[in-house]
Amino acid sequence: MNLNRIACIAVLLAASLAFSPWVQAEEPKSEFAVVQAEAQKGDAHSQYVLGLMYDLGEGVRQDDAQAVEWYRKAAQQGHAEAQFILGASYAEGQGVRQDYAKAMEWYRKAAQQGHADAQRNLGVMYDLGQGVRQDYAKAMEWYRKAAHQGEAKAQYNLGVMYAQGQGVRQDYAKAMEWFRKAAYQGEAKAQYNLGVMYDQGQGVRQDYAKAMEWYRKAAQQGHAKAQYNLGVMYDEGQGVRQNTATAKEWFGQACDNGLQEGCDEYARLNKAGF
Repeated sequence: MNLNRIACIAVLLAASLAFSPWVQAEEPKSEFAVVQAEAQKGDAHSQYVLGLMYDLGEGVRQDDAQAVEWYRKAAQQGHAEAQFILGASYAEGQGVRQDYAKAMEWYRKAAQQGHADAQRNLGVMYDLGQGVRQDYAKAMEWYRKAAHQGEAKAQYNLGVMYAQGQGVRQDYAKAMEWFRKAAYQGEAKAQYNLGVMYDQGQGVRQDYAKAMEWYRKAAQQGHAKAQYNLGVMYDEGQGVRQNTATAKEWFGQACDNGLQEGCDEYARLNKAGF
């Protein structure tokens, strides 16, 4: 199970338990026992929460297969969040054999109920051609639905499509618009791309100071290319007073995050005595 999935499911479980009546049960039963009893009676939300508990090992031994079984029961009753997680389970091969076609099926059910994350993931699958023939226009359609709901990753993906002219006529101004929406929500890749566009004058007047601002926001989140670009700007004095020591610091951070160009520039400055 990947760490992003664990974090997401932990948040969903905490929210579900916090706003559910089971924790107020009169009998001193465990939360797991109360939820299990309701799930076995056929309550869709309880089935979904039971899936979360098996997924995380909360009150029960962790069991991916049992998690999928309970997600499926809830999903078959139309529970959108369960449909989404079941789709993700098929996409990742978590508790079930990986099957992109099945992932598409369940993402679509959740997406048609307005589930923003499912709409985004459906866009990704059309974008990459996973479980379906690659179709940039369809990817755009689903990204747009999620983006209009404020889903930051979909907003970023929509920006990429406009910047690259995939599924739509290339439009840097539109790309800027969507990158900006995602960037203001803290999406590091969008912040980096916004920096690039200000740096290169794509869709906006070239502005090194603005480029620095957005590179810095992404860099502070550990985005290696943003860290490297900050190093370049300090090294060359673009948008900021030239400062080789600070440039070396940013190159070093980019190197630590696995970017070879950062390692090369750090070594160059180190060899030069900085």
